[in-house]
Amino acid sequence: MSAPGWTGPEGLKDFVAALPRRPGVYRMYGREGELLYVGKARSLKDRVSSYFSPSKVDPRIQALVGHIANIEVTVTNSETEALLLEYNLIKQHKPRFNVVLRDDKSFPYIQLREDHQFPRLMFYRGARNEPGRYFGPFPNAGAVKETLQQLQKLFHIRNCRDTFFANRSRPCLQHQIGRCSAPCVGLISREAYAQDMASAVKVLEGRSSEVNAELQARMEEAAAKLEFERAAEIRDQLAALKRIQSQQIVTAEGERDVDVFAIVGAPGEYVVSVMLVRGGRNLGTTSYFPRAAFAEMDEALVSFVMQYYSTQEPPPEVLVGRKLEDAESLSQVLAERTGHSVEVRCPVRGLAARWVALTEENATQSLRMRLAQRKGVEEMLAALAAELDLPEVPSRIECFDISHTGGEGTVASCVVFGPEGPLKKEYRRFNITGITPGDDYGALRQALERRYTRIREGEIPQPDLLLIDGGLGQISQVRDVLVGLGFDDEVTLVGVAKGPDRKPGQERLFICGASAPRILEAHSPASRIVQRIRDEAHRFAITGHRRKRARRYNESVLEAVPGLGPAKRRALLKHFGGLQEVMRAGVADIEKVAGIGTSLARNIYDHLHPGA
Repeated sequence: MSAPGWTGPEGLKDFVAALPRRPGVYRMYGREGELLYVGKARSLKDRVSSYFSPSKVDPRIQALVGHIANIEVTVTNSETEALLLEYNLIKQHKPRFNVVLRDDKSFPYIQLREDHQFPRLMFYRGARNEPGRYFGPFPNAGAVKETLQQLQKLFHIRNCRDTFFANRSRPCLQHQIGRCSAPCVGLISREAYAQDMASAVKVLEGRSSEVNAELQARMEEAAAKLEFERAAEIRDQLAALKRIQSQQIVTAEGERDVDVFAIVGAPGEYVVSVMLVRGGRNLGTTSYFPRAAFAEMDEALVSFVMQYYSTQEPPPEVLVGRKLEDAESLSQVLAERTGHSVEVRCPVRGLAARWVALTEENATQSLRMRLAQRKGVEEMLAALAAELDLPEVPSRIECFDISHTGGEGTVASCVVFGPEGPLKKEYRRFNITGITPGDDYGALRQALERRYTRIREGEIPQPDLLLIDGGLGQISQVRDVLVGLGFDDEVTLVGVAKGPDRKPGQERLFICGASAPRILEAHSPASRIVQRIRDEAHRFAITGHRRKRARRYNESVLEAVPGLGPAKRRALLKHFGGLQEVMRAGVADIEKVAGIGTSLARNIYDHLHPGA
């Protein structure tokens, strides 16, 4: 139930005195009605009153209290209910002073589709509602790809798409380099391939010792039959598998599934590392940098774990690097959500304690690297501000670049940098349309108009420094756009032009309003940050352009036939066995496809044979 709130500045003392000593959730609002912070408490009265105690001199708490204009509380029946309500409110509103998990992507898995005579293992990310088996989760995409590569080398499992597989007439390069047994052209029987796939699945399930025994038996059997080449192949396969097993950092006895969490740092600079252990095998760690400007370490870790498992299913065992007061409530919430028991605990000895120590070491290393990177970026930004005579160090820089091939598939990129380096979630690409092919000025104007219209409307923060890949011509075009949108001199505008040899370190900076370009020292900190931002904008633009061009070239000619939808395209290709046979077919042949009448058949034929 909700209790009456307090609206400052009068009556705070009476409001706090009236709060119950019961579990609940409190919400703190700012002067504009924005939600600043959501917290849970075993005792609402004790917890809320602690913020306004004269002994509270913590500058972080004073910063929060200085913004509070209103407080509302909700009484709950238990601490578990309060924990769940707090999580739901944080997830919905993302208050600025709470822990917010920035990376909300789901974990990748390995998927096995069993609806094919020669199935394959695939990278998969998303809801696991498609048919097949799933192995994982893995800490990151790199771990999945490395695992797939190892299994492919070991067991020669195919990695090609089904459409590619169905249209092969001879073995591909993967077979030639010894990574595929070429089931597409019948170089391996279905039974033998299934045996290899079963071994790969056992490795993914952590049953590598069984695979070792099976390979040993198969090697001896081949040798007994005097099939020495086959025995040598199995011997090499067994040796490679043992090398992979020897690289395992920690292997537990039995088949334990465990997630390990460790947090280090201070408010505003927390790092949380997560280690995944599946089948007793350490799959690696991933580090996160949650936004947590206010929360204490225990509170930040609990909030992180709750958000972490909003899209992931927790294993039966969750280890944490700190003894949490909310461990029991956290266990209950996770168990209710998943339908199986979940134990949240802080181990003090044994293998579990070593896992926690290793995860803490990874978190510490990630924090050290992040601080070193930030220091380097801050030094480079300060040097750039001095070189450009800026009144202060820029806290937000945007850079634009244009990419196309002969005027085709024009794409504009916008990358954003801050004191911590690239802000990749704020990168944007713009598909440019309605301009003369090859008109870079027109493309730049269109991208700037679209971007800065949103900035003017307050949807995006305004940058302190705007870099453009180009010289005086580009600067003139951008200047006209900014003046037309009412920015005038609010943004420092600089063009970055390549030097005479087009080599890094020779860039000339055209500062809007300056009489002459400025040339930075080749390897100075200011030159390095300009090159880094410019190169990132170029990379982001050309990547988008290449994808756009690839989609166009890979687009089936059937997709452009009016009235021919996806279902009829599939029926057409299935009936003829491929696009080449469709191209050879006449109108009468096309009419025989289910769902395609005479008129549509004529349209298809005319589209495939223009001028016929």
